[in-house]
Amino acid sequence: METKRGSIYDRNGKLLAGEGKIYSVGFVPGKMRKDNAADIEAVSRLLGISTEAINDLLNASYVKENTFVKLANIEEKDKATETELLRIAGIQIKSISGRIYPYGEDASHLVGYVRTISKDELKENIGKGYSSASVIGQVGLEKAYEDKLRGLNGYDIHIVDNKGNKKKTIISREVKNGEDIKLTIDINLQKYVNQQFKNDESATVVMNPKTGEILALCSTPTYDVNDFILGMTESKWTEIKSDQREPLYNRFSSSFVPGSSFKSIIGAIALTNNSITADEDLGTSGKQWQNNSSWGTYNITTVKTYNGPANLRNGLVYSDNIYFAKVALRIGKDTLENNLNKIGFNKQMDFPIAMTTSKYSADGVDALESEIGLADSGYGQSQLLVNPLHMATMYTAFVNNGDMIKPYIEYKEDVNSPEYFVKNAFTEEAANSVKEGLVQVIEDENGTAHNVKTEGIKLAGKTGTAEIKKSKEDEEGTEIRLVLCIYSR
Repeated sequence: METKRGSIYDRNGKLLAGEGKIYSVGFVPGKMRKDNAADIEAVSRLLGISTEAINDLLNASYVKENTFVKLANIEEKDKATETELLRIAGIQIKSISGRIYPYGEDASHLVGYVRTISKDELKENIGKGYSSASVIGQVGLEKAYEDKLRGLNGYDIHIVDNKGNKKKTIISREVKNGEDIKLTIDINLQKYVNQQFKNDESATVVMNPKTGEILALCSTPTYDVNDFILGMTESKWTEIKSDQREPLYNRFSSSFVPGSSFKSIIGAIALTNNSITADEDLGTSGKQWQNNSSWGTYNITTVKTYNGPANLRNGLVYSDNIYFAKVALRIGKDTLENNLNKIGFNKQMDFPIAMTTSKYSADGVDALESEIGLADSGYGQSQLLVNPLHMATMYTAFVNNGDMIKPYIEYKEDVNSPEYFVKNAFTEEAANSVKEGLVQVIEDENGTAHNVKTEGIKLAGKTGTAEIKKSKEDEEGTEIRLVLCIYSR
């Protein structure tokens, strides 16, 4: 009595993972041509299986003239491959039921996939109703919601007489099918985002900042999850593993140096703790600055100089590293640590898919202990590492009067009573002052995000470019570019 695994749907009821038709492709030896080398070569090309592997299957001891020798599975929608295969003598295609992922690579890192349970997984899950034939979620939501999705098989153990008649039931259990899960994800938006960034190494979070609903969660480059379900060919696996862009690496669950996108958070912390006022001029310093001679040859540099006061608005508009380094020093180590911990640093986020914890120090080194480390943290460098979902969550405070909204991905009807990730993360005055600065980052023609200005829509946002270098002199380091944008009413 087999259970049925629950399905996963987007917010509009579109199937993201569930039962569907799969085509099983194989040779029937008795229907193959005697001179079949060209046919085997053609099948090898279409299915990505070596001719040696096909011949090994055909020559197995159990194979008879009428045996269906399975070679691979293909998607039902792959009509072109199906048509070409059916032109080859001896090929037979059977329709079977299986777990399908209709949106393939557009949702692979998010949805994940299942596979037959391994011996080690079976040992780890003793007593939970799994058998050697069970499937189990491997990554993404398939793994995160495994207990809800899987269900339980039924059984009936009883005593029978010598005629096979049932005399007494010893133990029985009814089949319990897995639960269906409806997400906040809009798969059309998810597809759009994935296509926009498919050639980039990127992570994207699209979140409703008023409700916490996650509308899209993408990591690129990606892979087609159906390859794992249908049967990964050796050539496909080699292609994925040798890709230096690491398509199997889930970037939205990882953490990155935030760069200038973190200046908004530093500004909000400073205002909340009265370390500065929004209009206070911290003084212009040209393109290079150090706090005192103890810094030796180390200088903080900024890209652009400007006329006018070095205040919060101009610091954000021109993305002034020096201004925010000074702000971080004003805040001080203890206050900055306390406030970063308050808004979720060094804590695991409560989210179905495990997210890497955001940190301000790494490798056992207190990055904020030194004056230079503290100053560098002011503009999102030093040892700051922030998870993309956590960053999006922090930015919700700027449209919620200082409250950070809790993100969620399982759909619910009531969106009028959002949960809070951190209540009073910043003061209302601080949050709104930063928001107005972020509006000017887009509205002001000198703003670093002015190119995304859209007529008729009031946007607030911040760009960021983080340097990943071994040292200040390293000329071969890489850069991470970030853009955060919120709709501001």
